[in-house]
Amino acid sequence: MKIGLIGCGRMGGAMAARLAETGAGPMCWDADEAARGRMSTSGGTVANSLAEAAATDLLILSLPNANAVRTAMKDAAPALKPGAIVLDTTTSEPATSREMAAMGAATGWTFLDAPVSGGPTGARAGSMTMLIGGDEAALASIRPTLDRLTAKIVHVGGPGAGHAAKIANNMLCAANLSLVAEAVRLAEAAGVAPDKLLEGINAGSGRSAVSEVNFPRWILSQTFDSGFTMGLMRKDVALAAALAAETGIETPAFGPIAEQWTESRDTLPDEADFNEITGMKT
Repeated sequence: MKIGLIGCGRMGGAMAARLAETGAGPMCWDADEAARGRMSTSGGTVANSLAEAAATDLLILSLPNANAVRTAMKDAAPALKPGAIVLDTTTSEPATSREMAAMGAATGWTFLDAPVSGGPTGARAGSMTMLIGGDEAALASIRPTLDRLTAKIVHVGGPGAGHAAKIANNMLCAANLSLVAEAVRLAEAAGVAPDKLLEGINAGSGRSAVSEVNFPRWILSQTFDSGFTMGLMRKDVALAAALAAETGIETPAFGPIAEQWTESRDTLPDEADFNEITGMKT
């Protein structure tokens, strides 16, 4: 299977390196010349144009947002082969995914929305989780390639379902960071050491990936180098708020937490590690 990859930033570059390492190196393209240079020096194959990367059997997108997906697909769509599959790993918008899936159905290719969890480290190690929306038969046909990149794949529904599920997941992650930080401060004030509190929480019903992974690995260790930024999580929080408005669903518990992420711009730049929202960096 000939693979193309558009978007060679931290995530896309890590996926490209993983695929190359496992014998399925993609033809890579990025609008940024520096990103193309990094791919070239790391042993990747760099396409001469976006259209060349798109003229493949499987085209993987790893882009900043939904607008970037739409822009890339304007140039990619005419170059796609009949029967090609587009796998969008961007954290995008369900409506954009449905739009792209309809375009593909009308012109002979298939669009799957497949946002990922695990960050650049997970991408490089092949241990990511993918939440996939779209045609199950198309998904089955590319499973051998996806197995190189992922430890777990969950098909959650039709077009747009993957991105809706990812928005809900990141909504919970954003909320849990704030809530676990408050629980740590509360327990510490009552004489419980943070590491002992987490040991207790992680043995009980209050545990989450934030308490099990984020706090020990990046927060209590004071490393704050997860590879996921405040800017990226602010984008995801905004996507959750926009989806709630679009669907007419009220989120009274999440609303104040979303405001916390927005208001933190005054003290935490977009480049900061997203775990710094806890206020526990010394």
